[in-house]
Amino acid sequence: MAKTKELSKDVRDKIVDLHKAGMDYKTIDKQLGEKVTTVGAIILKWKKHKITVSLPRSGAPCKISPRGVSMIMRTVRNLSEPRTTREDLVNDLKAAGTIDTKKTIGNTLRREGLKSCSARKLSMLKKAHVQARLKFVFQHYNDPKHTTKVTKEWLKKQHMKVLEWPSQSPDLNPIENLWREFK
Repeated sequence: MAKTKELSKDVRDKIVDLHKAGMDYKTIDKQLGEKVTTVGAIILKWKKHKITVSLPRSGAPCKISPRGVSMIMRTVRNLSEPRTTREDLVNDLKAAGTIDTKKTIGNTLRREGLKSCSARKLSMLKKAHVQARLKFVFQHYNDPKHTTKVTKEWLKKQHMKVLEWPSQSPDLNPIENLWREFK
């Protein structure tokens, strides 16, 4: 269910005044355009607590002061440092005399409408994959330009493996065989 907007104190007082005047919930609902359940809840609160204003809500107090929130927002919105980490923000607040955790910083950023992301801790590639990517094998058709002394020396100097391949053999080329089937 969607969160609805809270009624103003004037509307709440008007509901209570109409109830004191002897009107029932449905009549008040039709006159003010509020739901019967809303009218009933406001009148029940007035009968129980003798007030129409919202009662203080429960919950833990905010750990970051408004000054700390503005400091965080100023740091995050600073365009010269676009990748500010939560750890950086914790250190900045610590230097200013406030001790907060990364989780509190993340909650504050979400409350202010910003997204807080965590950096990936592990590399996507394992060490074995990184090593395997560094091992290249070259294949060429022993064309004269590939078998020159300079090319062979460069491949050897770079520790590149070259596949053994028959000299200029088109019949081992899969594309050549595929074209023959199409014709």
